[in-house]
Amino acid sequence: MRKIKNYLIIFILTILVLTGCKSNPIAKPDITNPLFEVVSIAVIQADIVVTEFETILKITNPNNFAMDLKSLTYELFGRDSSWAKGSVKDILRIPAEGSAETRFVFEMNFINMSRSLLDDVVAMRQVQYRFKGNAEVHPELPRVQPFVINYDCSGFSEVKRFTKR
Repeated sequence: MRKIKNYLIIFILTILVLTGCKSNPIAKPDITNPLFEVVSIAVIQADIVVTEFETILKITNPNNFAMDLKSLTYELFGRDSSWAKGSVKDILRIPAEGSAETRFVFEMNFINMSRSLLDDVVAMRQVQYRFKGNAEVHPELPRVQPFVINYDCSGFSEVKRFTKR
């Protein structure tokens, strides 16, 4: 009987020690996905068939912590026609509750474009765009793993002549 009582006391003490040492899990913070916006599309080099463009992309971080955008896969449409697609790595750091801009260059083959899009580009008019893809985001938070988000934004952007900065 005394043996059973000793085992019971040891068992209860073991349970108390193990549960007392267990740390509370850290609550996962609410993370709002960054917002993407095409700021401008500029003609760098215009040839008869192929034209080279620079696009400025603005990414806004609504969270109270910084984020690193490690990779971006994108497809850019102009007037619902595929304009460019690609991917870039180690893009930029987005400050907490702030925004940052990045630039990327792409080519457009006018043979594959609709006439209306060609007319808008040549006349340097606004172009209806759609920018979609996914991005690998590394939040600057302890114990929060990097994650991938999908984005899909659209709007209008002026087509401008490229100027060196």
